[in-house]
Parts: sequence; C-alpha cells; structure tokens
Amino acid sequence: MHAQPVLAVLRPRSFDQAHRQLELLQTVGLVHVELAVEASRAWSQGCLSLAAAFPALRLGAASVKAPAQLEAVAAGGLAYAVSPIFDPGLLQRARQLGLTLVPGVQSPTELHQAQNWGCGIVKLFPARPLGPTYWASLAGPLGPLPFCIAAGGLACADVLPWLEQGVDAVALGGRLFPAAPGPGKEPGASSLEGDPGHLDPQLAGLVRQLAGRTHQRLH
Repeated sequence: MHAQPVLAVLRPRSFDQAHRQLELLQTVGLVHVELAVEASRAWSQGCLSLAAAFPALRLGAASVKAPAQLEAVAAGGLAYAVSPIFDPGLLQRARQLGLTLVPGVQSPTELHQAQNWGCGIVKLFPARPLGPTYWASLAGPLGPLPFCIAAGGLACADVLPWLEQGVDAVALGGRLFPAAPGPGKEPGASSLEGDPGHLDPQLAGLVRQLAGRTHQRLH
C-alpha cells in the first residue's frame, strides 16, 4: 500500500456486478479493493471466485461490524478486513482467525485505544467532516501515529491533498462508480444489478500520478 496508497470500496448488488467493476479497476492499474461483507456462505464462495479470477488484486472486506462477518471473511479467503468502528471484541476474534482487521477510529480516545491494542494500521472514518489536517494534529499528543487510511466521502480529487497533509492512504467509495444518467435516472444514482456503473475517469490519471510519486521516492 506504500507503493499505491489508494483503495476502492465496492458495494455491488451482485457478484456479476462486482466482477465487472473489478475488471474496470484492474484495467487502470488499481490493486487494493474492499468488498462490502455479508455474513453468508454464498458471499464467501463468491469472494473465492473473485480472488481466483483476479489474482493480481489485493481483495479485502469492508464494513465489518460483527463476528459472523469475520467468519465469512475468513471462509472467503480475503487478505484483510476493515471496520468502520473500534471494537476490541472484533479485534480479538480477527486475531484468533489469523485475519488483519483495520479498525475505524475518529476521536483521540479511539486512536489511543487502537494503539494500546497494537494496531499498526487504522481507518480514519468518516474523514471528510474532519478535514485533511485533522490527522496530523493528533501527532503531538498521540504520536507516533499508526498507518492511516482516510475514508468516508472522499473522491479522486481528494487523494493527493489528503496524502500531502499526512494520511498514508485514501479509500474511495461510491463516487468511483457513478451511474450513467438516462431516462428517469438522476446523475450519480445507483447502478442496476448487472450494470457496473461508469468508472470515474479521474482514477486512471490518479493511479499514474501515484506511481510517479513512488518512482521519485525510490530515486
């Protein structure tokens, strides 16, 4: 994630839609993708199929809030899970299952608790209302800070400004696949079951910019 500090968070209505969205993301070179989790055997089996179809992608689970969801993540063979909340019980269960769970934090208290639990990576959520300078402001009283993924209401245009202000990565959600406007449909409405939506055209340029930044750091 240091090489490409951006993640896509998908909430597909079907695995057919997920497959098409992953194809589009892979085409522009995105690597890290989270799939909204469902606590079911069908969801786990679908994730196994997607992982086999897209071996170059690092697939994880999004929106984990309950132990049953962690069980589904483990059965689906995903590499990691991300939660919008900080829950010590979830962290404990994830460790029992051998899963990396990224907890959600917002307040200094939640961040401190995550640090005490040894979390080397956290999710700042929801990030947009806090503003891009919020994370760096915690460094004085709570530093050194863990690796931070800013998430919640952010778009492609937000990624570089947030990285420049000190977060380590940015997660992009619903704005990545706005539905194409059509008869009776408002721009940005949800995609239909089999329609992957239209990938934000800014993403391809963003991925190239991030690759250029990595190349400059290495040289």
